Amino acid sequence: MKKLQQLALLFAVMFVGYACGDDDNGGETTPKEQFTVTEANGVATIEGSTDENVTFSSNKKYLLKGFVYVKAGATLTIQPGTVIKGDKVSMGTLIIERGAKIMAQGTAQNPIVFTSNQAKGNRNPGDWGGIIILGAAPINLPSEKAKIEGGVNRPYGGTNAADNSGVLSYVRIEFPGIAFQPDNEINGLTLGGVGNGTQIDHIQVSFCGDDSYEMFGGTVNAKYLIAYKTVDDMFDTDNGYSGNMQYLLGISDPASADASGSNGFESDGDADGTDNTPKTSAVFSNVSLFGPLATANTTVNTNFKRAMHIRRNSNISVYNSLFAGWPVGLLLDGTKTQANATAGTLKIQNTVISGVPAGKALTVESGGTYDVATWFNATAKANQVIADNATLGISGSFNQTTRPNFSIGTQLQTGASFTGMPSFFTTTGTYIGAFASGQDWTAGWANFDPKNTDY
Repeated sequence: MKKLQQLALLFAVMFVGYACGDDDNGGETTPKEQFTVTEANGVATIEGSTDENVTFSSNKKYLLKGFVYVKAGATLTIQPGTVIKGDKVSMGTLIIERGAKIMAQGTAQNPIVFTSNQAKGNRNPGDWGGIIILGAAPINLPSEKAKIEGGVNRPYGGTNAADNSGVLSYVRIEFPGIAFQPDNEINGLTLGGVGNGTQIDHIQVSFCGDDSYEMFGGTVNAKYLIAYKTVDDMFDTDNGYSGNMQYLLGISDPASADASGSNGFESDGDADGTDNTPKTSAVFSNVSLFGPLATANTTVNTNFKRAMHIRRNSNISVYNSLFAGWPVGLLLDGTKTQANATAGTLKIQNTVISGVPAGKALTVESGGTYDVATWFNATAKANQVIADNATLGISGSFNQTTRPNFSIGTQLQTGASFTGMPSFFTTTGTYIGAFASGQDWTAGWANFDPKNTDY
């Protein structure tokens, strides 16, 4: 009997040592972190952080409460058709830290949906935070400044252009975007230093309270992105972002714009317009950004600004694209940005600006003297300024009452050129903008009425 008691005591000591994390050498390993999960009525509320692999399955719903972190070394896998909601009071936000991965591979038939936790009919921009993905690709900030905004304060950026943060495909992000502090916001989809080993395609950000997409440096490429009725900018690029993007769609709500000024594209080298490298040099093709002015008589929020605001030493390139119905077409802002345009490192080619008030299609900063019209209208660039949108047969894209129709007139069906562009771009089309005649790549997975969808 005594021997049995001694054996039991020995076993208990061994078990306690194992549970506390004793390693084979007698030392202690770092305890693993796991999400705090509370389940009720088929909803799993997720809080905290994890450095272990986690799967969100489609047979239940999820609620993000507060800042939810996937830490380096861990992978969050989300099954097709899964619905994840964000808590409003705690600003639910999903953060994929540098060195972690998200594997969110939806399908056209079963997209993954991130949305508001508010009841149908009561959902609004800024109901939750959004999705933040951080990687180790190059940026142009010193490491001590490379902390992502929005109160998250996690590092991003590095030296690995091919860094892989996972997959985001066939994903909807609805009613995100909050101002944590002035000029310190959480966007719909934030990509900080994300590398080109990451797959980003078929994403719709709808009713975002800040920018739909913001790329803080990095090299990530993307195709088939939608910015629908965002409050602030549709696509914001800065801090050395140098990826490629093709097939981008933006549609404005004429009544909804931000006090900071709402733009289609906003692009900076960095906040101070320095010569730090890498330069912001993203390449865009087949973009259609529809501003608030369906016609010259449309009543719009006065905070709407420009189709493209390119400034602070940016070097982006835009090809084969359409910018329709904005109060201002292009603002080429600042002497460094204008020098980039003259040098040919900043390019706009085979692009149409339409439906902009007279004298506002091509502008520079107040007091600036750069001849942006001569630069934009150079014959070799094959750009066009069209007085009204009706000429282009695009009225269906401005539809605010039913699902948009992306048909185009004959003038937009030809004119594209892909000469000299990176191999990333699909080069078979001849059309200007995001859609060929009769094509709708949003069909089946995008949702243009999420306010009234049952989730």
